[in-house]
This record gives sequence, C-alpha cells and structure tokens, in this order.
Amino acid sequence: MQTPPRQRWIATYMAIVGPLGNMLFYFQAYQIFHDRTAGSVSLPGFAISLVALSSWLAYGIHIKDKPLVIANAVGLLGAIWVVIGIVRYTFGS
Repeated sequence: MQTPPRQRWIATYMAIVGPLGNMLFYFQAYQIFHDRTAGSVSLPGFAISLVALSSWLAYGIHIKDKPLVIANAVGLLGAIWVVIGIVRYTFGS
C-alpha cells in the first residue's frame, strides 16, 4: 500500500520540526555550562521533562515511528545535558 503524498509530507515535516523544537535543551545546556551557573533553571522541571521525553521515546520505539523516535532522542540527550549542568553547578563544588 502506497502512502498518500500529504501523509508523506507531514511525516517529513515532523521529522524536521520535532528535533529542531527539542534543540531548546541544547541552548539551555550551553548557557548553563558557559555561565557556570544554573541558578534560574528548575531541576524538578527538567526532571519531569526527562520522564516525559523518555516515555515518548519508548512509545515511538514501540510503535516504530521514526520521526517520534528521532525527535525525542534529540530532546532526551539535550535534557540530560541540562540536568547534568544543573546538578554540577548547583550541588557541585
């Protein structure tokens, strides 16, 4: 069965926009490591985002949805960097 053109376009669009949207985590991580402070960043907020991103990633893998897997893998890695930065500059020496 062939995929309709509109559905292919939406899948391509989401494969691009999903990871780009999750790039926000990398900008936040850069700011934390550049400034060496995480004073205004919420650890509980990013911990919740880690759980959500992990859940969406697992779901994407389960249903074999490549755009969902890519977007949430990108977001999860970025969120992990943010949490590492928060812990390092809030609780570290």
